[in-house]
Amino acid sequence: MDEHLRDIVGTDGDELKDRRILLCVTGSISAYRAPDIARLLIRHGAEVIPVMSDMAEQIIHPNVLEWATGHPVVTKLTGRIEHVEYTSGLSKADLMLIAPCTANTISKIASGVDDTPVTSCISSGLGADIPLIIAPAMRATMYEQPIVKENVRKLIELGVVFVEPMEEEGKAKLAAPERILQSVMDEIPQKDFEGRKVLVTVGPTIEHIDPVRIITNPSSGKMGAALAFEALRRGGSITVVHGPVQVPLPKQARQIPVRSTKEMYEAVMQELRSVNYDVAIATAAPADYAALPEARKIPTTQKESLLLELKATPKIIDEIKHVKPDVFLLAFRAQTGSTPEALLSDAYDRLKQASANLIAVNDIGRSDIGFGSDFNEVTIIDPEGTRKVLPRSTKRTIAKQILNEVSKRLTPAKER
Repeated sequence: MDEHLRDIVGTDGDELKDRRILLCVTGSISAYRAPDIARLLIRHGAEVIPVMSDMAEQIIHPNVLEWATGHPVVTKLTGRIEHVEYTSGLSKADLMLIAPCTANTISKIASGVDDTPVTSCISSGLGADIPLIIAPAMRATMYEQPIVKENVRKLIELGVVFVEPMEEEGKAKLAAPERILQSVMDEIPQKDFEGRKVLVTVGPTIEHIDPVRIITNPSSGKMGAALAFEALRRGGSITVVHGPVQVPLPKQARQIPVRSTKEMYEAVMQELRSVNYDVAIATAAPADYAALPEARKIPTTQKESLLLELKATPKIIDEIKHVKPDVFLLAFRAQTGSTPEALLSDAYDRLKQASANLIAVNDIGRSDIGFGSDFNEVTIIDPEGTRKVLPRSTKRTIAKQILNEVSKRLTPAKER
């Protein structure tokens, strides 16, 4: 950062101290406000790296953003491969912000098109799981256009945060810099899990009836994956024990694949005995019953009906505290067919039975938050019976809110 900026760094606060933000500017007339946004971020302690599209250069000169941030502006990708430099390694950004963002750039990102320095940086950053905030600015008719709305929806489901524009005078105007700043403060990953070891169970398990047929459930593993990604963003060292899932899992996490409930049980117990975990997050939905499987496929031509004897599988969350009493246990309870009060009462009983520190309960009977959905709505319950509702939102947002609750209750690192 240039010397001429030293006198403004952190003058309004240190909330963004030691945080690097990639400020991407696209070809909206609101690009003239980007220097003010950059300066506001710097005044709260951030280091700001500017990136401009070709069309943004038609609105303001790159020299203005270089002056505002103290960094050379990325206006084209060179042999330094800037889109990789700022999304990995020592120069990796903590957060990406596009302000202003045009309809064109929204649609390119949603479609995976990388043809400007901005879209290439964003594509690489999303692949590196760097949080992205988009502050749109365009004509109101463009923002309300169905295809643009669909692209916004797609990005929201991927965890992208939008700072909604102010619609007036027929325009969807760029949000005020103060609103953008608040969104950055809300979304920038905290480091409250730094130095902590976190074990997460994810997805379903399967139990064979014969070599072809299985007993399982529709769990996608999306909630567990979101929690693993969020804990990793917060500085945690993550191990994921997962059943057969298609959902992406953090590459930086240690992954232990399993198939049956018995295998998941054994893997979790082995981890708890051999590693000093601080937090165990039990989001998996292990099959509750198993059959004694046939060695060969059962022929339907010979058996018009089939009776199975099922035996209960081990309850993983009931054993976690027995093996590791001081681990912070976050349990999950997925129920259906109950009244809201009965559902919460059942979850509290389950928390007590497992000696969990917190339990998150949701009604999977709801089609808008059930298995496989990108959304969730949960109630957090603690051992004192205190309840906190996390309203319906993306699973990434719910994961962030859940870990906020966990973080509040963890023993500070210096006291461990």
